[in-house]
Amino acid sequence: MLIREFALGDEPYLAEVYRQAIHQTAAADYTPEQLAAWCPAQHDPDRWAERIRGIKPFVAELDGVIVGYADVQSDGHIDHFFVAPEAGRRGVGSALMQRIHDVARVNRLSRLYSEVSLTARPFFEKFHFTVNEAQVVIVRGIPLNNFRMSKSL
Repeated sequence: MLIREFALGDEPYLAEVYRQAIHQTAAADYTPEQLAAWCPAQHDPDRWAERIRGIKPFVAELDGVIVGYADVQSDGHIDHFFVAPEAGRRGVGSALMQRIHDVARVNRLSRLYSEVSLTARPFFEKFHFTVNEAQVVIVRGIPLNNFRMSKSL
């Protein structure tokens, strides 16, 4: 497995990881209506590329195939953390989380935090994140449950 910096050209592959993670992995915890609001079938690739370039994620590859990505911002916010379903339970998420912790240590961050889906909550708890608040966010007019979680470093 390779964890590397984001490179221009990765954007469409990350979009596919995002789509699969939401529509397949999270499907056990959210309704089809919620999944469609969270990740619509149609998206603007230019807007997506701009968003991804802005967060500068780490990219996980298995055998040269992109299977996950995650980021950590300068204030400790983890904005995106997604693993393709076929790469689940193969250490991809753990490797991405380790990279986040390594970057946090180098940058002397005192805290990591994120808005975490129902699906991802157990994974984040495994890394000692705690729930600060359960919340309902409205996405394209549809309510979705998630959690504000954080961890002191």
